[in-house]
Amino acid sequence: MTRVAVFGSGYWGKNLIRNFHALGALGKVVKRGPGGDAQIAEWAPGVALTREAEDVWNDPALPAVVLATPAETHYTLAKRALEAGKDVLVEKPLTLNVGEARDLVALAAARGRVLMVGQQLEYHPAVEALHALLASGELGAVRYVISERLNWGRFRSEENALWSLAPHDMGLILRLMGREPREVIAAGGAWLQPKIADNAVVLMHFEGGARAHVHVSWLHPLKQRALTVVGERQSVVFDDGAGTLQRFDHAVERKNGAPVAVTGRAHDVPFAKDEPLRRECAHFLDCVKTRATPRTDGVLALNVLRVLDAAQRSLESQGAPRALA
Repeated sequence: MTRVAVFGSGYWGKNLIRNFHALGALGKVVKRGPGGDAQIAEWAPGVALTREAEDVWNDPALPAVVLATPAETHYTLAKRALEAGKDVLVEKPLTLNVGEARDLVALAAARGRVLMVGQQLEYHPAVEALHALLASGELGAVRYVISERLNWGRFRSEENALWSLAPHDMGLILRLMGREPREVIAAGGAWLQPKIADNAVVLMHFEGGARAHVHVSWLHPLKQRALTVVGERQSVVFDDGAGTLQRFDHAVERKNGAPVAVTGRAHDVPFAKDEPLRRECAHFLDCVKTRATPRTDGVLALNVLRVLDAAQRSLESQGAPRALA
């Protein structure tokens, strides 16, 4: 079994520690600061702890690392890991800079290393069922996608709501559409901290007329996580909060040249109840073993950053359309 070192034991790091330990693959935890050892021992009894990254770079028994550190540290740590010959799983976003992301993708390719980004939504069994529906042709061509990721709290000072919340949704939209948007428009507002948007709405225009709409906020009074895909023939709604995936066979008929809505049935689409993060961690271990390209590889993460970068530039220019860099 491949052994990994997890960097970080905070809000999300603890979940990665728990899952890799459950998979029998946790070799070491790298953490900063003096506290937290007792909690780590509870999540992963017997795991080795260190506060020195060099203990990992120089350890051949740890061929892979998992980074759950603040986003501003991702580039430096991932680059050092790749240079040390390690395969890398980085929590989203890959970096906060498109140029740095390109560097990491190129470095991973040059060194023959696996570079994967944590896009937990892509490993949700419901999303896998959604991809299967789309591939089957039942929905027809995608007309538009609406994604909502809204919640109250967990305000951040190092990144805005767009960069904190939207990468999951943008990565999923890029895979659903199978292409990049030709332009991006974004608007939002910063009320709690200067120049740090608490709410953002992003509109993505694709060739052929398809659209995608992403709404993220950490000032919303209710927790809402839903994805709607509207196709030519059918539509699908994934309500992550309710844990449901439904397919709607509504149709449009023409009467005297005018469109008329025909309301069809809602069908529950079954999917497995496995933990998405456990599937993501297992997928990384499999890619390390087989040298396969991860479903959420560095290239996808780079393209997500390009969309985020365009959205940020649009946000800063009062909603002016922006192309991907």
